[in-house]
Amino acid sequence: MSRPAAPLWLAHALRTQRGPVPWSAVTRGALAAGPLLLAGVLADRLPSGVLAAIAAMLAGINDRPGSRRASVKRLGVPALAGGLGLLVGTYAGQGLAAVPLTLVLTLLGLAAGGISAVGPVASAAGTQLLVAAALGAGMPAAISGWQRALAFLAGAGWLILLRLALPTPGSLAGDFRFDGERDAVADVYDAVAALLDAVGGDHATARRAALTAALDHAQDALAGPRLRRYASSAAERRLHAQYAAALPLAEAATALYWAAEPVAPRAAEGPRRLAAAVRGNTGTGPLPAPHRSAPALRALDDALLRAAEAFDRADSRDHRMLARRQSPKDVVRAAFGTGGREYGLRVALCFGASAAIAQALHHARWYGQHQHWYWLPATAVFLVKPDLGPLASRVLCRAAGTVLGALVFTGLAALLPHPAGLIALVAVCGALVPVATRHFAALTAVVTVLVLALVMVGGEPQASVTSVSRIGETLLACALVLVVGHLPMPGERGGGVRARLAAAGSAAHAYLVHVLGESGDRAERESVDGRAERESVDDRAEREPVEERPGRESLDARAERWALRREAYRTLAEARTAIALAAAELPALARHTAGTDAVADVLERLVDTTTACAVHLDDTGRLTPRHIRQLREALTELELQGIEAPPLPAAA
Repeated sequence: MSRPAAPLWLAHALRTQRGPVPWSAVTRGALAAGPLLLAGVLADRLPSGVLAAIAAMLAGINDRPGSRRASVKRLGVPALAGGLGLLVGTYAGQGLAAVPLTLVLTLLGLAAGGISAVGPVASAAGTQLLVAAALGAGMPAAISGWQRALAFLAGAGWLILLRLALPTPGSLAGDFRFDGERDAVADVYDAVAALLDAVGGDHATARRAALTAALDHAQDALAGPRLRRYASSAAERRLHAQYAAALPLAEAATALYWAAEPVAPRAAEGPRRLAAAVRGNTGTGPLPAPHRSAPALRALDDALLRAAEAFDRADSRDHRMLARRQSPKDVVRAAFGTGGREYGLRVALCFGASAAIAQALHHARWYGQHQHWYWLPATAVFLVKPDLGPLASRVLCRAAGTVLGALVFTGLAALLPHPAGLIALVAVCGALVPVATRHFAALTAVVTVLVLALVMVGGEPQASVTSVSRIGETLLACALVLVVGHLPMPGERGGGVRARLAAAGSAAHAYLVHVLGESGDRAERESVDGRAERESVDDRAEREPVEERPGRESLDARAERWALRREAYRTLAEARTAIALAAAELPALARHTAGTDAVADVLERLVDTTTACAVHLDDTGRLTPRHIRQLREALTELELQGIEAPPLPAAA
């Protein structure tokens, strides 16, 4: 008899990410918080050194794999928010009594919660804003607020400088400027090959999702901040062109996945050779041509030819950056929409209530003689973040990690010399942060040891008292967040999930309208019976660049289609992630988003069918009865779910 499966909320708490050790991030972590603290001690600027080390630690939590350029935004924006929070918290803590201070922190939580709904970088910025505000208000101010903010920004800036200056394994093999970018683009071609291998099999759906994830990662890696609007170097233009060349390959592979008919193994050889060429920054050599017996296979063959041309050009001009479009209107809509409002209210209530309780305990001397009361609200901020996992999982991991970290620190503090041993401990914990981010409990344990070491170096004399108080405050924050997480809020519960689904529905709608809007023109321009016989990649390897065929969209129209396709799949992946997290909540919360996974299934089917339609229209100018039937079925199901769907044009 098989054992009953563990509940989703418990299974999520026990699950951990796997992968190779990010040695470059480990090195940066070792050179960040510890050396900054040592510099503060040696320069007799201990308060500034402690704050700089905390900022480096928080930046280290956000130091994920990716390109150097993208890391500037991923690390810099939250750091700026943290500096602002520290400034506001310090002056509010110095000038306001307990009740007005609690009100200010509550309003700050409302704003940070709404902003967090915009995206991952905004979420990290909201977290650092609130954590730094709690630190500023709860730590005794040995220096002024603006000096605190400068020290915080200097600590985060130091880690960003390490990220930009130190080589990584990827950069040592090629151009130093392109470490994460080159690997990210190569991963897209590998994902295309993996999907082609899995077409018609049990793993095809997972491989299609992996392709979406690879495209998202490459898009982010290439779309970091720049001084110029366009890529300025030949190497960067070529890398962008290689990414753009992967888009029609991904489109053709998705159409083959939709058809669910296995393809010959040779179809995946071309994308794999392209992946190797990207990683080695070399030419492609001869590419094997897939069979051209179906429109999607012909599209794959054409895409391979175009990719080979893009790779062979020394300085490609086809370097359109298909960056994600997020206008100020989109940001405002996300922050003030149903998801942003619900999350903002919950964050505000948790942060404000935890700050009020912490101040009450502080004035009642529950803490003993020390002056720090920031731990409770800072803990509540991390616990209320849905992107760190389901609520029950977060609470379990935070409680277990804090207890483990406090016990480990108590033992180490009794053995290590002060302050040299504690500074070394901070450096070791900084190196462990990039590895510990794979599990929230491990991350909590490492951060607990690091922060307790900083507190003791900063003047807290008794490790045992500090550890016990931190455990008590963490358990109190866990109870508070559990209660607030289950309180009814104005509006419909599960607003974050439904907002993600609505965004995915809108993106799918725009993609479908664009693809079908061209179908009538294509039907007039191209006839199926009169289409010329196409040649294979091998036969055409020596020809000039391919001219646009009469039935094809223009280059700009095709780029528009790929951008819409990217947004449709990306928003759908974000909705899937939100749905999976909501499903792993306790039953009292999970029931509010029941059935949303079925809506996501229909949207996914619609987007896949739209992609298959685009490829088939490119080839024939008309849709088959199967395309039309599946489109109508998906649109009908969406209408039954209350999601607006565009009508099929008469030409379809």
